[in-house]
Amino acid sequence: MILQHPIYKIVGEVADQMGIKAFAVGGVVRDYFLQRPCTDIDIVCVGSGIDLAVNVAHRINKHKEVNVFKNFGTAMFHYQYEGVDWQIEFVGARKESYRANSRKPIVENGTLEDDQNRRDFTINAMAVSLNADSYGELLDPFSGIHDLNNGIIRTPLDPDITFSDDPLRMMRAIRFASQLGFVIENKTFDAIERNASRIGIVSKERIEVELNKIVLSKVPSLGLKLLYKSGLMNLIFPEFANLKGVEMVKERGHKDNFYHTLEVLDNVARQSDNLWLRWAAILHDIGKPATKRYDEKLGWTFHGHEVKGAKMVKTIFAKLKLPMNEKMKYVEKLVSLHLRPIILSEDIVTDSAVRRLLFDAGDDVDDLMLLCEADITSKNPQKVQKYLNNFKIVRKKLVDIEEKDRIRNFQPPINGEDIMRVFDMQPCYEIGVIKNAIKEAILDGIIPNSYNEAYEFMLTEAAKMGLKPKADN
Repeated sequence: MILQHPIYKIVGEVADQMGIKAFAVGGVVRDYFLQRPCTDIDIVCVGSGIDLAVNVAHRINKHKEVNVFKNFGTAMFHYQYEGVDWQIEFVGARKESYRANSRKPIVENGTLEDDQNRRDFTINAMAVSLNADSYGELLDPFSGIHDLNNGIIRTPLDPDITFSDDPLRMMRAIRFASQLGFVIENKTFDAIERNASRIGIVSKERIEVELNKIVLSKVPSLGLKLLYKSGLMNLIFPEFANLKGVEMVKERGHKDNFYHTLEVLDNVARQSDNLWLRWAAILHDIGKPATKRYDEKLGWTFHGHEVKGAKMVKTIFAKLKLPMNEKMKYVEKLVSLHLRPIILSEDIVTDSAVRRLLFDAGDDVDDLMLLCEADITSKNPQKVQKYLNNFKIVRKKLVDIEEKDRIRNFQPPINGEDIMRVFDMQPCYEIGVIKNAIKEAILDGIIPNSYNEAYEFMLTEAAKMGLKPKADN
């Protein structure tokens, strides 16, 4: 039953004592019928949501802390039940009006009907009564249950007004369609197309939250296709929209990199819920439009697209307000390296090449391999199987060489300070040459990754340059 959480009875009793009506609304009602987990409970009352929250909290525990947001007329607290931390948020029923240049509403006190009218979608406009005289009664004025049962996203009122008033709702419509596998009703989607330009008044931070939720969907391509079809993609993420299309020269075309990327993303999503690995999938070919060339012999080429793409990551992350930290660097790395395992799988897999891949990828080598396997989207099953079989060889080589040579995240056993000490030198060009020679020798398998062998190799390389160690070494 939807009202099995004890908080509902408590809210209902307190609301009756205060002489006001109270309802569970929105996501918790929707997710109950969808049988999805939900730990956020929204309560609407016809009166002061803050007063109701404080009284309910004190009924539970007179010392319970309540977070009050007077500017928004809301309050919330946390409630532990069956080992789960539930967030309970209260607000007074309200009606809203909007100005053309802002998605922040002018708010007035209202009825439950007013509050349901302002909700974004029919599936989020259902309410359940908590008062004793009507406890458990479902109030569904816009047939939200029907839309849930039929997998439909639809606005309660005129979608043009809904989306023009708060354009973020366009992103939310696509996000819910992507998360739930629902279809956006035709009139509602047409209104998104008409109002797409209104997204410009929404902060990049709010867009980023919705975009990441789309990317984390079970089948993220559903949402990204809708973003493109609606026109929103061109406005919020034009670099990705630029992947769309096939150019023909002398009846020779290339694959549509937009749909290829979506296929790679879905492949990754089936294997991992790592948001940043999914972003690496989205951006792995982002440099292709800038590097596309037609060669009379080879046809279409994208030479260096991995380098160009890696350079674009920082700019894209900054523009989308994605984190400019190690997560961004992780995506840069995977975009930069995503061709390396494929190249290895096409040729004879040498120990040297595998060592270099381990050195460059470090702890992210397993994610890199997953991305590369997801990148095999050929319609030729024999070709796909050939690549996947070769990737198995590469993976085994990675394990074997890591066990033998400990290359992952390695630092050469002889560093610059060691070289300066042995040869009694100050920092100079020759030290860098010797240090790099040691690293390359280890990666090429000329010497093992150990101090003694590296020390002897250092002496040999230094002697070629006319350098001699100090007498006391």
